Amino acid sequence: MSVDLVIRSAGGEVAIALLKDKVLSELHRERTERGFAVGDVYLAKVRKVAPGLNAAFVDVGHEKDAFLHYFDLGPQYKNSYKFAKGAVNGTVASSLLEDWKLDADIPKDGKLGDQVSASQSILVQIAKEPISTKGPRLTAEVTLAGRYMVLVPFINKVSISSRITDEVERKRLKELMQAIRPKNFGVIIRTNAAEKDTADLEADLKSLLQRWDVMFRNLRNAQPPKKVLGEVDRTNAVLRDVLNKSFTGIHVDDELLAEDIRTTLEKIAPEKAGIVKHYKGKIDIFDNFGINKQIKQAFGKQVMLSSGAYLIIEKTEAMHVIDVNSGSRKGGSQAQEKNALDINIEAAKEIARLLRLRDMGGIICVDFIDLYEPENRRTLHKALKDAMEEDKAKHNVLPPSRFGVIEMTRQRVRPETEIDTSESCPTCKGTGEVGAPVLIIDEIENALNYLHGEKDMSGLTLCVHPFIAAYLTKGLPSIQQKWWWRWKKWVKVKPEGALQYLAYSVQDGSGNEVPV
Repeated sequence: MSVDLVIRSAGGEVAIALLKDKVLSELHRERTERGFAVGDVYLAKVRKVAPGLNAAFVDVGHEKDAFLHYFDLGPQYKNSYKFAKGAVNGTVASSLLEDWKLDADIPKDGKLGDQVSASQSILVQIAKEPISTKGPRLTAEVTLAGRYMVLVPFINKVSISSRITDEVERKRLKELMQAIRPKNFGVIIRTNAAEKDTADLEADLKSLLQRWDVMFRNLRNAQPPKKVLGEVDRTNAVLRDVLNKSFTGIHVDDELLAEDIRTTLEKIAPEKAGIVKHYKGKIDIFDNFGINKQIKQAFGKQVMLSSGAYLIIEKTEAMHVIDVNSGSRKGGSQAQEKNALDINIEAAKEIARLLRLRDMGGIICVDFIDLYEPENRRTLHKALKDAMEEDKAKHNVLPPSRFGVIEMTRQRVRPETEIDTSESCPTCKGTGEVGAPVLIIDEIENALNYLHGEKDMSGLTLCVHPFIAAYLTKGLPSIQQKWWWRWKKWVKVKPEGALQYLAYSVQDGSGNEVPV
């Protein structure tokens, strides 16, 4: 599998696309002037304690107060509070915790009002970015994520990712980290640490301790609300989290950003520094790699599948609803149940990709095509769970309900990525909208492929708007000629001015319209 990262920098935004075998898998967009990102650390002030919610509303500088629940204080809250207070007033002289006397953990089922009071300054970290009308969600358990580990202050414990299953490797990593970690700093070992040598792990730990020291120095004489440590920028965060041995190329259209990424790779993965390439083409880098077209395909209300089936995606404030439709394709001579299962499994794989790509979260209900055999429903449930295994966001997929609906939840820490794929209709003077025109040729080819393949028809006539007819027939070779080479059957293209811009129909040899 080829894995490429394509990075576009323009208009005050950096857009990062992850391609797996040239298929868009993840899309990240970051404003160069950003605020309140997941991982940012703030010295904040408590505005109000809400005993009924067992939570507090906290001022971090956002227009809406942030939310801090008791369960997000963390067991070591007393230590964190004392450390931050001492760092601000100068009574704590060093960021290292070798001489720190750890206080007992706070009760698991305690009251927030017993630990926090109004107007108190506390150290917090953004756990969920502002979404819609809600302010940020906070945690007082500050942790720093690196490439191979997560640094957890005020504990003396080494934890290991459950995805590292080899017992010998788990034992090696645990013993190594116990030997090199400073006192009163715990560590969570990430999956990327497997098989890494001592030098790599030590370098990552040193980098995290340096960031902790930067935060400590920024706390001196700080007045809330103040950001005392920013999460690494999105580009480097993506490199940290997704870079692996299978990466084949990183393509960047900005020379300075390319050099910055190359420098980062020389620190975290020197063997990969050579895969960074500065793109110098004249057309947009996302157009060159076919990303813009895939974005149009994936972010609309209707998403087509390769079989001719399609998804309808609707969003509300509380949930997403996805409807799976077979369209007019009934699977030829296949039994209805087998055809429905095939479409459902294809849809499950595409839905898992779209959830990652669009970063959809909350409650998600998927109305698959009805299956009547219990074994087929179990097969579908397993297929969706397997497809979701690549997703790093926490999620839970329930078995199909009695109505054939699969319910699932997916963690949401950032606002959903929303891209408007509709465009103004060029034939109605800006008074209407149409779907993305770049997709119409794919839709027509999908229909013709179905008619030539499953239906084995010939002598077809395609009726389209004159603009589309010209696009299909002009040039050498034209798209119409390429169709002949593909199917060895000629498709007549007939322009009809009465048709809407992106409307089309197909007629058989007798002039009768064929349903597609």
